[in-house]
Amino acid sequence: MSTAPSQRRRPTRQQSAVIERLGRSEDFTSAQDLHARMREAGDKVGLATVYRTLTALAANGEVDMIRTDEGEAVYRRCSTGHHHHLVCRSCGRTVEIEGPAVERWADRVADEHGYTDVEHTLEIFGTCRECAARTHHS
Repeated sequence: MSTAPSQRRRPTRQQSAVIERLGRSEDFTSAQDLHARMREAGDKVGLATVYRTLTALAANGEVDMIRTDEGEAVYRRCSTGHHHHLVCRSCGRTVEIEGPAVERWADRVADEHGYTDVEHTLEIFGTCRECAARTHHS
């Protein structure tokens, strides 16, 4: 059950710092990496606060969370609206993509099986042009 906007608590100073710092990163970031960057910048925030804040933001749809090949949760502040990601396995560079064919397929499959109120995520992993060029020239 979600909390009505008027009943939501204001974020603490530490939570606001997590949100602000995550917004500075263009790529997906783990809680540990975000915490390390915050500590380097002089932010006084605990790792548990970073984890809790990121988990809550992801649950509310305010940030995207994906799992790496190793199973680690990584987070990114993204544009609003439903979208998917193309993620570089080497550097983590991420591109937001739209997938109308995926949307139609998901709706059709759900309908065929009698499901309603479905949600989905799609993350495509590969190697970006820059990383591929670096590997090719090595």
